[in-house]
Amino acid sequence: MRIDIITLFPEMCEAVLSESIIGRARKSGAVEIVCHQLREFAFDKHRRVDDAPYGGGMGMLMMAEPIALCFESICEELGKKPHFVYMSPKGRVITQQDVKAISQDYENVCILCGHYEGVDQRVLDTLIDEEISIGDYVLTGGELPAMVFADALCRMLPGVLSSDECFELESHYAGLLEYPQYTRPEVWREQAVPSVLMSGHHANIEKWRREQAIKETVHRRPDMLSGAPLTDKEKAFVQSLINEEKQGQEGT
Repeated sequence: MRIDIITLFPEMCEAVLSESIIGRARKSGAVEIVCHQLREFAFDKHRRVDDAPYGGGMGMLMMAEPIALCFESICEELGKKPHFVYMSPKGRVITQQDVKAISQDYENVCILCGHYEGVDQRVLDTLIDEEISIGDYVLTGGELPAMVFADALCRMLPGVLSSDECFELESHYAGLLEYPQYTRPEVWREQAVPSVLMSGHHANIEKWRREQAIKETVHRRPDMLSGAPLTDKEKAFVQSLINEEKQGQEGT
């Protein structure tokens, strides 16, 4: 996959996306990330990419033409149109399943980082394929959301992580939160690792992990359960946990 990022701060994006797992993946060729300075496509000597909005109001708005020119340059380089995403607080909040689908459906993704009061609506109407948010809050710019989205995409790609299990067993991937995990020492400040994890009995360990993942989801994110792939037995287990919680609340 190739990910293009249109931004006013390419150095900021490069600093983060050149480190750790994503940095190694870029060096190995598992993913290509190209950051584009939007000001290079401005058409005045001051390299302005913003102007006051029609109708008045606070702040400035990113102009359509520099964005269009930058995007058209990317399309020309690729020889095709990439899936174009705008990071926006008005967009749908992305989930792990969305990330998985996008990583499988597209070879090329372009991400536009907004700033100021946003971008000219005509860009959204004519160029953008979808608007994406990473949560119901507002940041000072689109770079941080773009890096979050790019990181999440990269982790789904072959060769980025050591194996598929690295993400298949994590929270959200299979519709549940991840089970608790422990490492050495076996006893830390009088708190022992659950004995089943020390048993070496793989079937029992997997059963325990599945049950713990369900418990975590029931307690922390019950809203996820409607889409989780549960067996009839597991659904009954969920209901018993919910009943226990209700009884505990009634008793307090």
